[in-house]
Amino acid sequence: MDTLSDVNQQTLRAPLHQFSVPLSATRRGARLARLLAAEQLSSWAAPLDPARLVVAELAANAALHGRVPGRSFRLTLSVVRAGTLRIEVADTRGDHLPAPARAGGDAPAESGYGLLLVEELADRWGVRCGPVPCKTVWAELDFEPCR
Repeated sequence: MDTLSDVNQQTLRAPLHQFSVPLSATRRGARLARLLAAEQLSSWAAPLDPARLVVAELAANAALHGRVPGRSFRLTLSVVRAGTLRIEVADTRGDHLPAPARAGGDAPAESGYGLLLVEELADRWGVRCGPVPCKTVWAELDFEPCR
């Protein structure tokens, strides 16, 4: 049985707003992730940028690198406390972790700069493994809450 202290701690950790949706691990699913995120952020009166870009990059990575035929990825948006937006994209390729972002490589590449962009735009980001076979790439953005 939970004590009053346990209930208060759970309440403090609960997100203020949360939205979660499974999407097909395709380019179309990645595009839909960006559009749904923009709509949801607008309804919460949260700033659209740079969140749209972070969602676009993480969803594109899930569709390109985290794709398992017949499996989807999940987009989750949460306002975890006043002024902090958490973006999570979970896919079913837990065995395929993102490579560290490359800054200033020898030769320019056509791709591979998405996580570098996420690193620059997000205040914090990382990867959480599990539950098997999944991984979740997350990013947090701090913003001024509307009064």
